[in-house]
Amino acid sequence: MPSTTSLKLPEELKEKISTLAQGVAQTPHAYMVEAIAEKVARDEKRRAFLEEAKQSMEEVERTGTVYRHEDVMRWFRAKAGGKKAAKPRPVKPKRAR
Repeated sequence: MPSTTSLKLPEELKEKISTLAQGVAQTPHAYMVEAIAEKVARDEKRRAFLEEAKQSMEEVERTGTVYRHEDVMRWFRAKAGGKKAAKPRPVKPKRAR
């Protein structure tokens, strides 16, 4: 069930929202709700991306398995084109000093 939240907006921003909302046949309220929902969705995707990257790095550190970008892209392009392709072979990562 929706709940009420008050936002204090600078007058200039409120006017911009009103003008833009009219241009897309929305009420200012609907425009703001949609904008907030889009921002939340983007931030959730970013958080998930960063978590996946962290997990990937932990896996690399745990297993030492990495692949050359060129090899993976060659395999991916072949598979996307419906061709058979040998899986890329793992390589030893270069250690930072």
